[in-house]
Amino acid sequence: MAKHEHVRVAVIGSGFGGLGAAVRLRREGITDFVVLERADSVGGTWRDNSYPGCACDVPSHLYSFSFAPNPDWPRTFSGQRHIRAYLEHVTDTFRLRPHLRLNHEVKLMRWEAEELRWHIETNQGSFTADVIVSATGPLSDPKIPDIPGLADFPGKVFHSAQWDHDYDLTGKRVAMVGTGASAIQIVPAIQPQVGKLTLFQRTPPWVMPRMDRAITGAERWLHRTIPFTGTARRGLLWGIRELQVSAFTKRPGELGLVESLAKANMAKAIKDPALRAKLTPSYRIGCKRILLSNTYYPALARPNVDVVASGLREVRGSTVVAADGTETEVDAIVFGTGFHVTDMPIAERVVGADGVSLAEAWKGGVQSLRGATVDGFPNWMTIIGPNTGLGNSSMILMIESQLNYMADYLRQLNVLGGRAALAARPSAVGAWNRKVQARMERTVWKAGGCDSWYLDANGRNTTLWPGTTGEFRRETRQVDLAEYEVLRPGAEAASAQPKRTARKREAVK
Repeated sequence: MAKHEHVRVAVIGSGFGGLGAAVRLRREGITDFVVLERADSVGGTWRDNSYPGCACDVPSHLYSFSFAPNPDWPRTFSGQRHIRAYLEHVTDTFRLRPHLRLNHEVKLMRWEAEELRWHIETNQGSFTADVIVSATGPLSDPKIPDIPGLADFPGKVFHSAQWDHDYDLTGKRVAMVGTGASAIQIVPAIQPQVGKLTLFQRTPPWVMPRMDRAITGAERWLHRTIPFTGTARRGLLWGIRELQVSAFTKRPGELGLVESLAKANMAKAIKDPALRAKLTPSYRIGCKRILLSNTYYPALARPNVDVVASGLREVRGSTVVAADGTETEVDAIVFGTGFHVTDMPIAERVVGADGVSLAEAWKGGVQSLRGATVDGFPNWMTIIGPNTGLGNSSMILMIESQLNYMADYLRQLNVLGGRAALAARPSAVGAWNRKVQARMERTVWKAGGCDSWYLDANGRNTTLWPGTTGEFRRETRQVDLAEYEVLRPGAEAASAQPKRTARKREAVK
């Protein structure tokens, strides 16, 4: 590979967001682009997360691109292996491999104001790009809490997203830390194998039945033969979830009935009143993500499983100590403690127009314009940016909306002609985020009585979108040039600098 390469667009990451961006670029007639991927294959979070039981909690026909339907999903809720295979299939179908630069970890992205372009440093050489599309995703960097004594633990330690398949859990005493979406899949998958499983639970989740089944050969034949049937199935799944949104975003009180169903689901498997009390949440359902499983509660009721209703406080040799003082001897510790979502490490590697990193710019709070652009960082876009997450539907819907915005952004640059860049105005970023946060106040995520990973250190929900996917698609259908300043080479490019100060003041408010 050449030591340096210039491209029209550099896409960072090759998960759903990055591959989707690559497909859309080709469909827009743009072939001068690269996809920089730090790993040796595509797949993003579906490559990294290969833990036992890993699967999606969104129906398969909704968790796929509208432009690349898969009539051959084997189950209504697909497992990690099939989703990863789907992404490999998309890569081949749309001929994306010539654009891939695998094993290219991005070390730095720096805006060059005089040249109106981005300089990108990787572990295998440098690139320059007119536009960067960052699709690293919020679930890409695992988070392990700082536990005193953990470094001296003599046994095995790993995160759910970095599963050590060479380590045999058979007969081992295992501590599972966390009760999120990964943990409720891991626990029933490893429970029959381990000698003793201790689950450290800070906050119990609400768990609903998982309506999963094998998709019949007749159904798959029908979807292959009459593609409209697959489209209709996807549309029905989408519509049902759109109708559910108002309960989460406007009328959390309506979720009481859902809580009753979740409690009934628990009661079927958990007969011990004391254990049931430990597993019953004290917050409104939906405040944290509602989890789906038919096997989690039955696994917790098995004699080789203990539930410690407390977080992990410290490690003393082979002994793990909970915050309530419970001590347990273990051979291995598995962390299902999530990811750096509101403090993404990639932000430290993005340096904008005035030499300030994205991490520094976001110290007062993560925010962007329409989940895509940030003032002070011209021609830099993100897929699955701030306030684009969902609590009840498919992120692929949001990704495709952001791809619409990306496509129009590039069209606008072409219309402007010559060397140009678009810089989001601080006033537009501030107005968008005030509107989003005002809507957030009524949601179950803010008023539901829980502390979730959706919230940042200031208690602001900078993760989720407080509306329907249809609303978001309308908001991102096209770029409003009034929300941007047009930069040209020379003195005009420097005009972005004073606006950064205004942005910083806005974030503190």
